[in-house]
Amino acid sequence: MGSHSRRLATWLTTLSFIFLVIVPGLAADQEIDRQLRSPIGRDWVTNGGNLTNQRFSTLNQIDPSNVAQLKGAWMARLNGSGFGAKYSLEASPLVKNGIMYVITGNNDVFALNAKTGAILWEHWSDVHQKISALCCGWVNRGLAMGEGLLFFGQLDANVVALDMKTGKVAWKTSIEKWENGYSITSAPLYYDGIVYSGIAGGEYGVRGRLTALDAKTGAILWRWFTVPGPGEFGSDTWPPGTDHAMRGGATVWNTPALDPELGLIYFVTGNCGPNHDGSMREGDNLFCSSMIALKAKTGQYVWHFQQVHHDLWNYDASSPMVLFDTVINGQPRKGIAEAGHTGWLYILDRTNGKPLIGIEERPVPQEPRQKTAKTQPFPLGDATVPQCADLLPGYDKAGCIFEPFWENPVLVQPSGDGGTNWSPVPYSPDTGYFYVSGTVRTSAYTRSGTRDYVPGRSYGRGSQVTPIGSPMSGTFTAIASTTNKIVWQHKTPYRLGGGATVTAGGLVFRGEPDGNLLALDAKTGKELWRFQTGFGADAPPVVYEVDGEQYVAIATGGNRLQGSAYGDAVWAFSLKGQLGPLWPPPPPSTVGGPSGLPQRWPGILMASKPIETGVVTVKIGANNEEYSFSPVRIQITAGTTITFTNLGNQIHNATPYLKPEWDTGDLATGESKAISFTRPGVYYYLCTPHPWMYGQIIVE
Repeated sequence: MGSHSRRLATWLTTLSFIFLVIVPGLAADQEIDRQLRSPIGRDWVTNGGNLTNQRFSTLNQIDPSNVAQLKGAWMARLNGSGFGAKYSLEASPLVKNGIMYVITGNNDVFALNAKTGAILWEHWSDVHQKISALCCGWVNRGLAMGEGLLFFGQLDANVVALDMKTGKVAWKTSIEKWENGYSITSAPLYYDGIVYSGIAGGEYGVRGRLTALDAKTGAILWRWFTVPGPGEFGSDTWPPGTDHAMRGGATVWNTPALDPELGLIYFVTGNCGPNHDGSMREGDNLFCSSMIALKAKTGQYVWHFQQVHHDLWNYDASSPMVLFDTVINGQPRKGIAEAGHTGWLYILDRTNGKPLIGIEERPVPQEPRQKTAKTQPFPLGDATVPQCADLLPGYDKAGCIFEPFWENPVLVQPSGDGGTNWSPVPYSPDTGYFYVSGTVRTSAYTRSGTRDYVPGRSYGRGSQVTPIGSPMSGTFTAIASTTNKIVWQHKTPYRLGGGATVTAGGLVFRGEPDGNLLALDAKTGKELWRFQTGFGADAPPVVYEVDGEQYVAIATGGNRLQGSAYGDAVWAFSLKGQLGPLWPPPPPSTVGGPSGLPQRWPGILMASKPIETGVVTVKIGANNEEYSFSPVRIQITAGTTITFTNLGNQIHNATPYLKPEWDTGDLATGESKAISFTRPGVYYYLCTPHPWMYGQIIVE
């Protein structure tokens, strides 16, 4: 643990911001609890397979000798649920006693026959379709089960329980108000009568937390706030005399892990708010971008490790933590690991939060106006993605990880959208390897521009954009758990966001945004099988067994951030399958810029779109096209004032892609902003809440 963590560890007696309501005698689901504690077998009963989040299946019927024979056993369509550009399908299906359960980006839940794909029941959510305070689109990353119920979070910040037999609502509990920027996109965790749920919204000035609920009733048992209030443990890492911490972010993006023997629950936290402006939040800003352990029954703090102090780069920790047992220097150790946006794997002792292999606090470049941290943690071992950016046309400065910035844009790798995002990282006890999905991407950061706090609107100062024409790709890497070094690595043409699953059969299964599902040799990384599903394969696969037959399943519906082909399909594969591949969908972009348009830097981004003249108004979300500027390209003379008007149903804005010389700010439905353009030039702009929307203004 670094010096920042050691200093704070002495404050354990001042844990006053944990609010507890202890409910004794909770009745637990003993069968599910047993499966959650055990290696993954015929069923897949939680998002990470079991409490460890290892995603390691003990099934071995399918192995390197026969995996080439895999074909589709069935393919089911989910009646159009979550089908469209605003949705992502990223959830792992759950399987119990021959029934599969899957949730879509619209928060609809389906029960399927796991052997045939036939729909048994469906639950259509009541989520308000005008929810717009979402950083990353309409997505849900999965379900939990226990007590005969299915549990999930909704985009409106409710936790819901459904009867597993009928799909009827058993209870619903509001965690917060979506109107204030809160949402839930992560899969909850069930264990021992308790449902644990995170919350999202770090870009909207929210206060992160982990919430524990009674699985039978939905009653809130306790909350642990990830950003401390005044006088609470860690509050000295925020500026005194301010309320910045009350909207400081540190949301919980993904499913916790839990060690029943130690009685601890583990989770990671997201970025601080405002995410690119450190000038107003001097200090390390606990518990942003951190790994945290609490007592599972009570929510009492046990330890933390902060991956990034005073985060300016959106290097939030968002991949689920993984528990594993290993041997280091001849001694058995209880490990925990998380793959970060930084491109590093953070490997700790899960009993105390101290590094197992080594993490050094090293000096980093400084920008006094940003109140930058003097040092940052550097794990010993190998990074899975490049750590320095190349200089690109139109920019004056490029730097490496932790390079600070102010008003002039600075290019940095890894990007805040790079490294490992929400992708789960499987671990194989057979090989001792972690299998890490990565994104290689450059971001241009600037602190210019402000959006002051307004409930329910994006709260930020500065911007992070992908330069037009800059390359984007991926990596898939096997990392040895005893050394944190690369064993083998694949460089992929596309960014990888779906995650993977590993089996005792010696195989790793992973999807790609171009629609392919792959099987790799877990020891060598050799590709052994590839199948085209016809839709973006951006969800983690699962493995299960019905009537003695092993299946591999994946939900394929695309990922809005990847720009992959959307759909509403679930595929299951077996050695007895008869279904062949589908035609490949359009591939996602491999360079920065709007999908499907010419991408070369610097000149022909929108050459296929007409240039319109005599225009003084740009309409946003007009003509039933929510995610569009109209016209896309306009030509004006210097001195012309352009009025941007939001005619859509969601909050939009117009923000320059390169140098932020102007900004409409967030516009609610019906709002307008007039901008005068006095200097000749070519201005590319986008909507930051929906960054696939682009426009161009040519000023003569």
